[in-house]
Order: sequence, then structure tokens, then C-alpha cells
Amino acid sequence: MNTFKTGILMTILTILFIFVGQALGGRNGAFFAFFLAAIMNLGTYWFSDKIVLKLYGAHEVTEAEAPKLHRIVRQLSLSANLPMPKIYIMDNDTPNAFATGRNPQHAAVAVTTGLLRILSDEELAGVLGHELTHVKHRDILIGSIAATFAGAISIIASMARWGAIFGMGDDDDSGGNILFVFIFSMIASIAAMLIQLAISRSREYLADEGGAKISGNPLYLASALRKLETASRRIPMKVNPSTAHMFIVNPLRGSGVMKLFSTHPPIEERIARLEAMAYGRR
Repeated sequence: MNTFKTGILMTILTILFIFVGQALGGRNGAFFAFFLAAIMNLGTYWFSDKIVLKLYGAHEVTEAEAPKLHRIVRQLSLSANLPMPKIYIMDNDTPNAFATGRNPQHAAVAVTTGLLRILSDEELAGVLGHELTHVKHRDILIGSIAATFAGAISIIASMARWGAIFGMGDDDDSGGNILFVFIFSMIASIAAMLIQLAISRSREYLADEGGAKISGNPLYLASALRKLETASRRIPMKVNPSTAHMFIVNPLRGSGVMKLFSTHPPIEERIARLEAMAYGRR
């Protein structure tokens, strides 16, 4: 169901891009914005592993340095029929983890020292299974495509607003009067962002499900998520907002309407789904 939902959201994002491009930027503006966003996100996709690992001071560990971690990842990789990824550790007391890399052959899994400290072997397997599922599903690629379309829509909207301010929006190919341009461009930008976030949340549910299957028991990951959520509230993690979606537990906090802009589904809902899997209610 979540795979179908992701496909629908990607289709809506594509249609929105075409519509907004024609309405606000004209055909040429739409193509220019898409090209610019694609180049930016292609670079991010190609070098994302190096960028984010360096950003959080992650260092690669050998099997001699982290034998238990290597053993668990190797077992899970075999279970998931994936190549063995590189393994990194971040010196951070907040328990969290993420996976990165442009494909399964160039993947890396990173965990914090805080995560290794508080989780049992079974809970650690649940978390690592979740991250390996992201690798298997090529979620970095899907996220990059979604970001390309959302970024292009934002660029077009910004171009249209500046064009309206400086009186460049009067011809038939650009987009109507200044009030229409401002209102429509703002709505389009927010809609694109919400769709992008909804795609991210759908991929998290899929990774939870896949991680539960790879690790062998949904309750491993459910228990880990409880611990991670509690600990991350007690020890907040300083992160770049642009990378928050990569972590297994959202390091950024929001309440009320701000939850609409969360890259992750509610922890309670994720745990409920995992427990339903374990007890055969799904």
C-alpha cells in the first residue's frame, strides 16, 4: 500500500510541476528550473554519502574495531541479499542511525555511539535492518527525484514572484497579475513540499516493515524505536535540517501544525504497525 502511495504522490508531484511550470514560468521557465534542480540534486545524490558522513564526523570502522556491529550487519545483508555496506560510527550521545549511498553497491550505514550504548543486539538488528531496507529500496534515489521536482517547483515559483515584482509577468506565457502570481506560487511551493514529505513518510513505513522481516521479529525494531524516541527527547541531536529525513528517528521536534512538515511518521504509529505485524493483525 505504501509503495502504491509513493507512486501516486510522485505522479501528483510530476503533474504539479508541469502545471506550475506552464502557469507561472512558461515552458522555458519550467525547463530551466527543472534542469537547475536536477543538476543540484544529481550532485547531492552522487556525493551524498561523503557529504553527510563528513558532516556528522562519522568514521569508518573495521571488523577488528567493531566486531559485533560487523557481524550483525553481515548477517542482515545476507538475509536481505545485499552487498556488505561500509560501516561508520558517529561519536554522539544521541542514539540514532542512517543509511546513505547512491545504490546497494555504494552504500554505507552509520550509527551513533549513543545507539550502540543503549540497544540490545536484537534491537540493534531491527534498526540496522530498517537502514538496509532503505538501501535495498533505493530510497536515496527516490528521495532525490522527489527533491528535484519539489526544488524545481520552488525555483519556478521564486522566478515568478521576482518577475511579478519587477513587472516581467505581463505576457501571456508567464502568469497573470501580481496577486495571482504571489498566491499561486506560495500555494504551489507548500504543496510540493508537503508531497515530498509525504513520500518520505511512506518510505519510512516501508523501511520499518522491511527491517522487521530482515531482522526476523518486528518487536525488535518496535522496542528500539521506543528507546530511541525517549532518549532523543532527553539528549537532542544537533543536525542540519536538510539531512533530518535520513535518520531512523527524526532529530527535529515539532508539535501542532508543524507535524505536517515532519519527514517521519509518528513513532506511536510506527510502533503500532510493527506490533500488528508481530501479532498477525495485518
